[in-house]
Amino acid sequence: MTSPTWIASTPIGREHFALGQAEGKAEGKAEAVLRVLNTRGVHVPSNVRSRINACTDQTELDALLDRALTATTTDDLFD
Repeated sequence: MTSPTWIASTPIGREHFALGQAEGKAEGKAEAVLRVLNTRGVHVPSNVRSRINACTDQTELDALLDRALTATTTDDLFD
């Protein structure tokens, strides 16, 4: 199935399309952080999982992913 081209043909359409893309990227990065922690055997309490999933800042998510690579606890993720 192909995406309709009309969605991003208006200024408001482009704005909403861009927001959707940003949200999708944030969700993907949050999933990556959690996957790395899970793979490394780091326990992730539900409040931390919620905090990671709620994050929409791309720079912060990149930092969380970098820290997840070496974290031994979720305390290591946050400054």
